[in-house]
Amino acid sequence: MGRAFEVRWSGELPGTPSEVWDAITARTGGWLWPISYEPREGGAETGLNGNGGTVTAWDPPRRFGVVSAEGDNALDYRLDGTHLDYTQRGEFDEAEYDVQFDACRRHTDFYYHSLGQYLGHFAGRELTYATIDLPPETTMAGLRRMVGIPDDATVGDRVRLTAGDAKPVDGVVDYATAPFLGVRAQSGLYRFFGRDEWGWPVGVAVHLVEGDAKAWLKGIR
Repeated sequence: MGRAFEVRWSGELPGTPSEVWDAITARTGGWLWPISYEPREGGAETGLNGNGGTVTAWDPPRRFGVVSAEGDNALDYRLDGTHLDYTQRGEFDEAEYDVQFDACRRHTDFYYHSLGQYLGHFAGRELTYATIDLPPETTMAGLRRMVGIPDDATVGDRVRLTAGDAKPVDGVVDYATAPFLGVRAQSGLYRFFGRDEWGWPVGVAVHLVEGDAKAWLKGIR
């Protein structure tokens, strides 16, 4: 049995209205993961929802919406210039509602912060996306050690990321909470997901303007 939820995010984004629209509808690989939308109301969505979905609103650069094929996940974007009001509505299983809702809310904050980082530093560019989940026994603390991030790293700190034999990456911490950490570098965005907070595998995602994203991730073990 499902229980309805709603998660919101609101904030001013860097760039121009057309750059914000482009990032949300066409270059999601730069800050979220690759998603394809047919640019019209009623168009097809692929990559966001498991079985695809449908574009429910297409009014550039003011309004965009999409709903899953099952109707249990709907996203709504409303733009006033570069101010975004985002809403996600759907259903979670009643038995796991509290965990799912908390995870969704906190992931949303991280993702839309990443949108701002993309717009502020890489707007209009195609970034290569790759991601991995680490073995179930891996913790966020262990992941930090693997890539050389100090436990006390905070926003604004300079860090050097290491991943096996891959070339080290010098960057700056742009997001730091207990379950999430973001590092921005000249080569792109590096995102670390401490999903062990909810009993799920720890993960890493990279959005690179240069370099081999998959090769870099292979060094994390």
